[in-house]
Amino acid sequence: MNAMSHDDRRVHLNAAGLGRMPPAVLDVLTTWTRFEDRYGPYELEDRLDDVLHREVHERLAALLGAPSRDTVLCTGAAEGFAAVLSRLPLGPRDRVWTTPYESAANLTALFALRARTGCRLEVVPLRPDGDMDLEWMATHAGGDLALVSVTHVPAGCGIVNPVEEIGDILAPHGCLYAVDASYAVGQLPVDAGRIGCQLLTGDGWRFLRGPQSVGFAYVAPRVHDVLAPYGGLPLAPPHGAAVAALNAALARPTAAFAPAPGDLASLLRAAVEDTPGIEVVAPGRVQSGIVTFRHGELPAALARRRLADRGIVVWKTVAQETPLYLPGRGVVTAVRASVHPDDSAEDIERFSAALKDAVTEPCPLPTRNRRPLPTAPAPHAPPARPAAVLTPRPRSSGRRHLTLVSDGPSDTGRLRPGA
Repeated sequence: MNAMSHDDRRVHLNAAGLGRMPPAVLDVLTTWTRFEDRYGPYELEDRLDDVLHREVHERLAALLGAPSRDTVLCTGAAEGFAAVLSRLPLGPRDRVWTTPYESAANLTALFALRARTGCRLEVVPLRPDGDMDLEWMATHAGGDLALVSVTHVPAGCGIVNPVEEIGDILAPHGCLYAVDASYAVGQLPVDAGRIGCQLLTGDGWRFLRGPQSVGFAYVAPRVHDVLAPYGGLPLAPPHGAAVAALNAALARPTAAFAPAPGDLASLLRAAVEDTPGIEVVAPGRVQSGIVTFRHGELPAALARRRLADRGIVVWKTVAQETPLYLPGRGVVTAVRASVHPDDSAEDIERFSAALKDAVTEPCPLPTRNRRPLPTAPAPHAPPARPAAVLTPRPRSSGRRHLTLVSDGPSDTGRLRPGA
């Protein structure tokens, strides 16, 4: 449960991973969970009918700049994204774009889509500064482009991708435009209408500071129409008490648009950059309130523990969370800190002092690995299956372009422009 004692003196800099539920939100979650335990789920559903089917959708609509009739609830952004892709009627002639900043969970759904339909999955290239190459996108978009998936703010670094500019590029082509706003909503303005996307997904437990296992999505009527012949949107509703708690979190004055103050984000970044031996992982020209960094000698896991010992809550991120970007930059693990409007300049000062103290503390000497004792193999053990290998296929142009090649099944239909 993403709740901690509000009487402690810890500085919480992990809103991107798990926001601290305010006491009022935690009280709603606890009250309705106890109610269900006593009276059962049907009575809970009846008591929360207006919250579950009207109020929370109206608040989500205000947050996302979308009609309330087009918002849906799910257990998380990744589940909402995978549910839509599981029913998309694409085929081998369709192209699908993703970016190097895509999350592992969304890539899994994209690979499943490719395996099911045989569509071509391509990765949009980056400019030397880390920004997405919008000129490449404008040049290569066309009528066979069926789906484009973009992460507003990635999990592994703090870049803010230009989702509105991308929407302008894609609008004439009629493709489905999906935006993962999990790490953006609650700290940046998110407006599905201005973005021009038809699918926007988010989590309730990060910067919005709701409970875990409740997410949401904006799904445009066009997407519902496309999925209807194939069974509609296969989503299981989240727990009623969690929805009520998310509704309470959305009702807070800072929920509709609560960007981390620019000076706090700048102070956090400056505190990291001023620490000796630190390298900041910050591609692109526009950054959010998320700062990812690593130290040349101090492992990320040990840095996180040392900061925790000094009353600072941060998170360790691993390359596999953003597998198309971080591994290619030599990043295996890193520390991620993120600010929230409830943080203060004094909190950043405490973090700065703790970080400098943590990196100057001597690292323990590596222990000598002992050779393990041999063990007998399990009888009749089946051979292990080899892992699939993803191989880049270069194009004839000078720009490096990664195409994820699939030997998928035959055509199962197309999502045509304007369908």
